[in-house]
Amino acid sequence: MAGARSTRASAAVDRLKKRTGHPGYSMAITGDGLFFLSESPGAPPLCAPLELDDFVAFVNGLGPQEQKRVSKHDLAFEKQLVKKNNP
Repeated sequence: MAGARSTRASAAVDRLKKRTGHPGYSMAITGDGLFFLSESPGAPPLCAPLELDDFVAFVNGLGPQEQKRVSKHDLAFEKQLVKKNNP
């Protein structure tokens, strides 16, 4: 089970590296199974050790956020919803 947990956490760190363009971010796991993030291996942690869900939320909140892609079909669907809700 620990493998799936660390995979989810490391995927969040990889997304952060791509968003920020800073390849040095490093994740570590404590003996208690808690996660923390640092700007480079051996650097001071950027957060207190966190549970998996809290860690992923923390990492996802850092750096610039990706804009959600919206297609022309999504826009047309939203317009239809507004028309149906406002008779």
